[in-house]
Amino acid sequence: MQRFSEYRIMWVLVLFDLPTETKKQRKIYSDFRKKLLLDGFTMFQFSIYLRHCPSAENADVHIKRVKSILPELGQVGILRITDKQFGDMELYIGTKPKSLNPPTQQLELF
Repeated sequence: MQRFSEYRIMWVLVLFDLPTETKKQRKIYSDFRKKLLLDGFTMFQFSIYLRHCPSAENADVHIKRVKSILPELGQVGILRITDKQFGDMELYIGTKPKSLNPPTQQLELF
């Protein structure tokens, strides 16, 4: 049985800035965002979505999916970090520090 390790568990962050000037561009933005949500990503901030992955191999699968839905215009960044690095993040709302909620264990059924 493999133990969970904060160095093996990964987080995938997708950071994007897509144009929304025309109706077609807004539709492309909305479709990209919806596809991220369908793949299990959650909004962290506006245009920053993240997903918890139990391993680097699983993170690679989701990164590949994001790459397959990249829009033609705009900028998209994909960042993979360990659970340890994510846990070291300092989050502030205004000037007051806010503690991060501990990640919930995600169960995947095959």
